[in-house]
Amino acid sequence: CSTPGIALARAVPRKVALQMLLTGKPITAQEALLHGLVSKVVPEEKLKEEVMRMALSICGTSGAVIARGKAFYNKQIAMDRNRAYKNGEVEMVENLRMVDAQEGIDAFLKKRKPKWVH
Repeated sequence: CSTPGIALARAVPRKVALQMLLTGKPITAQEALLHGLVSKVVPEEKLKEEVMRMALSICGTSGAVIARGKAFYNKQIAMDRNRAYKNGEVEMVENLRMVDAQEGIDAFLKKRKPKWVH
């Protein structure tokens, strides 16, 4: 168990985090959206529909490419900006060597739906 302040300090601006932590008052969904704590806000009655839409969108892409992108995203967070860009160059080249990345580019150029291998 740990304090929510650790994650909060890395997710929102300092002033917002301190206001939440020092007052103990929650913020609204719209405030969370404004400060980047969440990426989207939908009415409760549309929540399941929106979750399904997003899940289907993710599932419609290459699992291998998504996994690689997520792994690099998490890795580069700890790097300074210059190192992240340098590592990103290498990562992009390696990504382009993947069968599914090549399939995605080919499908885009030919204006067709990709057929993912992974």
